[in-house]
Amino acid sequence: MSESLGLRERKKRRTRQALIEAAVRLFEDKGYENVTVAEIAEAAEVSTRTFFLHFQAKEDVLFANADVRIDLALRVIAERRPGEVFPDVLVRAMDQMIANSWDSDLTSGLAALRVRLAGSAPVLQARMLQRYVAAQDEVAQALHEAYQDDLDEIAAATLVGAMVGAVSAATLAALRRGDTPEGVRRAMRQAMDLVMCCRQEAG
Repeated sequence: MSESLGLRERKKRRTRQALIEAAVRLFEDKGYENVTVAEIAEAAEVSTRTFFLHFQAKEDVLFANADVRIDLALRVIAERRPGEVFPDVLVRAMDQMIANSWDSDLTSGLAALRVRLAGSAPVLQARMLQRYVAAQDEVAQALHEAYQDDLDEIAAATLVGAMVGAVSAATLAALRRGDTPEGVRRAMRQAMDLVMCCRQEAG
């Protein structure tokens, strides 16, 4: 039974990846607005129904790995080490996100494409902002609940907002100037270091 479940999961992941790759090709070739869900499904050699089993809407393909990143951060907070202080936990959570979930977006060109398209497609701008705010709030709430004696809700939101905002801004700047995947990751980590340095100086 476990082997059967493993095969199904691998097939599901292959289908999801095929949909992402097909969407990226079509968005690059035809422009985001000119591509339909049916075209993406056809290019991936699956049905439209299968597409909607993986993604709620066309724009969600561009954010395919966002939930993975949030899950990684939440897991680090939930499984924090005994005695580990909250700044270290947040840095480790962000580092896990950079190391383990951004690689696919960067190497496939999905991250760069998302930035380019968001600049010209209002629906993507709105979706990106919605995801950004929701993710930031979820991580901040988890950090507050993990360190209630040290961080109230305002402090947790401020710390997470500073970190996520800095990393997001650095990522955007690095992608816009055409940095390599490794260069983008360096920019992310530089942003993290700057936030923690400013926090230490303020403290």
